[in-house]
Amino acid sequence: MCGFSFTVFISAFQLFPTAPFHIRDLGGSTFAAGLFLGLLTYSSAFSAPFTGGIADRIGHRRVLKIGSLAIAFFSIAYAFAPSPALMLALVVPHGIFWSGLMVASGAYVTSLVPEERRAEGIGYWGLSTVLAIALAPNIGFLIFRHGWFVLCAVMLGLNLLMAAIAWSLEEIHAPADPREHRFTLEWRVLVVSLSVFLYSFGYGGVTSFSAMYAEASRISPRAIYLTSLAVAILVSRPFAARLGDRFGYRRVFLPCMGFACAGLTLLAVLPPSRSAMILSGGVFGAGYGTAWPVFMAYMLGRIEPGRRGAAYGAMIAALDTGIGTGSTTLGWLIERYGYATAFGAAAALSALSVPYFLIADRAINHRDR
Repeated sequence: MCGFSFTVFISAFQLFPTAPFHIRDLGGSTFAAGLFLGLLTYSSAFSAPFTGGIADRIGHRRVLKIGSLAIAFFSIAYAFAPSPALMLALVVPHGIFWSGLMVASGAYVTSLVPEERRAEGIGYWGLSTVLAIALAPNIGFLIFRHGWFVLCAVMLGLNLLMAAIAWSLEEIHAPADPREHRFTLEWRVLVVSLSVFLYSFGYGGVTSFSAMYAEASRISPRAIYLTSLAVAILVSRPFAARLGDRFGYRRVFLPCMGFACAGLTLLAVLPPSRSAMILSGGVFGAGYGTAWPVFMAYMLGRIEPGRRGAAYGAMIAALDTGIGTGSTTLGWLIERYGYATAFGAAAALSALSVPYFLIADRAINHRDR
């Protein structure tokens, strides 16, 4: 599964930072460039609760195979898309299959990990995606120099490789009985997960625009922020996730959200420089990277095994809605008010994640009792 997820993300994060530049080359605006990731994540978010239910019903491994082949098709389609409008039209169904991959892989790994070490196991698995994020943007920009078609061909090869890996996996989750399985939303998980929406808003912005911000500020390499973010996650996550299993997930999750807010604040207030981007990316990565596996472990521990796909889908819905809203909204803010104002708005929204989580989690726990 680490090999599968590494391949998924090293392909995706060659696409995400370079697609805005390609859209701009095709004549699209900065807003249209941000809309690419925004539409993908919105599509993923709205479909995730349903693809999660489908994965519970037909099997997680089967969804991994179908999603891998579908995304290979989109790599071909992007190569020949002649306009920003067609690029944006393709990204909507892409997001649906992307949500299937995310939901099925998360549920599959959760079934592998011992319950008492859930955050640690999910955290180690997540390091494969972080390593991919650290490497992929620089690789993507290097390949992009040789042309958009070459980049899409490389992504196609990676997508076919991840399909081959999915075929080699064993199905460890017995598909649910269609007569007993319910396609219902895990609304309790979704309500608490809105705290994830609040701090992932900024992640959508830095994923889409940190490279453009570096270019506009004449900072090189352009992917320095994403690389710093990924390195911080690789260093901090193994220890912090283990602390969640030992001392409680809430006790680790709350300060992680605070670190995410602090990282965005630094990006907004510090004068643009390579050291400022490294510092901000490091602080943001230390918080954002650990918050997700700890939150997953906390919520999945309260859900029956047969509903893990649906529960993970609800969490992905909140995460991807935050990323998509951040990407789209910050693109609009950058065009009108500049980078500092846009990143400051993301920091302000992230600051609300802690009080919201405390209120929502307390309300849900009280209702369950």
